[in-house]
Amino acid sequence: MAGESDYGAFTEKFIIQPSSSPDQELPLKGLTFAVKDIFDMEGYVTGFGNPDWARTHSAATTTAPAVLAMLNGGATCVGRTVMDEMAYSINGENKHYGTPKNICSPDRLPGGSSSGSAVAVGGMLVDFSLGTDTGGSVRVPASYCGILGFRPSHGVVSTSGVIPLAQSLDTVGWFARDADILNRVGRVLLQLPEVEPVKPTHITIAEDCFQLLSIPSHRVTSVLVKSVEKIFGGHIVKYACLGDYVKDNVPTLKHFKGERLEDQEYNVAPLAALSSAYRRLERSEFKNNHGEWVSTVKPDLGPGISERVWAAVRSTDENIDVCHSVKTELRAALTALLGVSIPLGTYDNLPVSISLLAKHGSDGFLLNLVETLYGTLKEQIDIAQELSY
Repeated sequence: MAGESDYGAFTEKFIIQPSSSPDQELPLKGLTFAVKDIFDMEGYVTGFGNPDWARTHSAATTTAPAVLAMLNGGATCVGRTVMDEMAYSINGENKHYGTPKNICSPDRLPGGSSSGSAVAVGGMLVDFSLGTDTGGSVRVPASYCGILGFRPSHGVVSTSGVIPLAQSLDTVGWFARDADILNRVGRVLLQLPEVEPVKPTHITIAEDCFQLLSIPSHRVTSVLVKSVEKIFGGHIVKYACLGDYVKDNVPTLKHFKGERLEDQEYNVAPLAALSSAYRRLERSEFKNNHGEWVSTVKPDLGPGISERVWAAVRSTDENIDVCHSVKTELRAALTALLGVSIPLGTYDNLPVSISLLAKHGSDGFLLNLVETLYGTLKEQIDIAQELSY
């Protein structure tokens, strides 16, 4: 394991050079990257965040296509990063390998499950890194660590050679410190041609979600709105109640109303019901993927993870068809979900971020939009922070 100088980000360090000639001009030439310990790499055991998993599995005989794409794009891999055990947490802690240090806020968790990948980028140990995002495992650590994180449309980046958590929801995501590298990595992974950025026709702010913030909502929304106004004009900014929209367009959610979600003070009830459906689907697929191994090996798991894993293993597949119906209806309603986490500076010395969503398959458009907005966002962040002092 790496020492303190690596902020605890790595489980293993090594060098894998690009598979191309150094004379070739490639989009990722000269960049370094790290890989979450969930991706297969030929000759290395994929640890899945747990020593018992590593002990009971052989070295990979092939490399995951997402990692190969980075190497073929000219980037150099420098190691594997710490992750939450079996990717089944969002905190970023690991009993066995330690908790990577959140450079942006050292007394706080880095977020997970792609914690080491986020810290490696936030700590400037690499130019970018690969992670996975099932329910926020790229977006959450990106937000906590004050860097950029991208979850692509489900199914557009190959998850072959990636240990599944819940394949109906799993995606390969990535981290970077600046929008240019985020875009370049995305274009390689998504196999996108270079095109001129397309102007958005509207940007909708989910007012009910921002009302849940523990900091003044205008500290987040005003930065985005002023940036959009400056570049595209204020007429494209719209406001909506996302909870009502989901309630009206995902009728199968009525099956989850009996779970006493309506009374939760800090939830938008339809979105809390949606979260419940997501967790049930994730639990079922995790059990199908790993239940037999867990029951046989009885791995040593850290607190929190252990309870969650065994609850999944002992669960029944009740209403799983309903969960799939919810997913289908939501995709139809929102043309699926796609998100990117953008850092918006700090509030009370803690990082603040915002997520942008676009319709399924609009990954290139969203990458270009982030790159277009990012410079102006940073200007507005500086102004907002000066006004808050």
